[in-house]
Amino acid sequence: MRIRATVAAVSGALALSALTVPVAQADSVPVISKVVVNGGKPIVLGTTATKKVTVSVTASHASGIDDALSYLWRGRDGKPNLYGFGFHPDGSRAKCKAAKATTSTCTLTITVDPGYLWNTNATSWHVYAAAWGKDGNFTERDSFSSVRFQRLSRLTVNASPEPVKKGKTITVTGKLDRANWDTRKYAGYTSQPVKLQFRKKNSSTYTTVKTVKTSKTGTLKTTVKAAQDGYWRWSFAGTTTTPAVNATGDFVDVK
Repeated sequence: MRIRATVAAVSGALALSALTVPVAQADSVPVISKVVVNGGKPIVLGTTATKKVTVSVTASHASGIDDALSYLWRGRDGKPNLYGFGFHPDGSRAKCKAAKATTSTCTLTITVDPGYLWNTNATSWHVYAAAWGKDGNFTERDSFSSVRFQRLSRLTVNASPEPVKKGKTITVTGKLDRANWDTRKYAGYTSQPVKLQFRKKNSSTYTTVKTVKTSKTGTLKTTVKAAQDGYWRWSFAGTTTTPAVNATGDFVDVK
């Protein structure tokens, strides 16, 4: 049976109500200045493969920084410890590197497993951050920043016939699909605008020829006239829930 996001966690996921951290001290707590998740890019996941995400927390304190913590979470009431779900760090401590005596950047990894996700989880997630000074003082931010989760997209192309006589018709087909976290399968992404692009044989630049919308099953089909040797591809710009993707160019020899 598939484990869902609402149950107790294993393999990097957790019910956030189970997570406890020390209470922040009133005096001279560390100051968190920056948190970077996944290099500042969205977290893109397929149907089964887990992904290790790097998180870096930069903080300062008069005594120096001893450790840091971060996790990614969603909560129905806007708070991580009530009805919350998220992914916590691998291991017990972050690796901290001092930039100067009072400031360090602490790095940790979080394993994200799509097996815990629903399609509705393809949205913006909260980023919790905490830091400890070397004197034991502690600070935390439930939602220091945010990171977007996206469903992995795939795009294919086929241009035929190959070869083709100059002036004759080329039929270009393809399919745009994306990960379905509800079913753990890929499904066609419907009614999406996708650009048909062409690159001359000795060029490195693609030019948009036309835009076609995907069908109810995510398929694409159009025709063009053969003019010269080159590569045909489909290009999808992406949406908030699904990343951009380009098909690998299909070469057509024009006689």
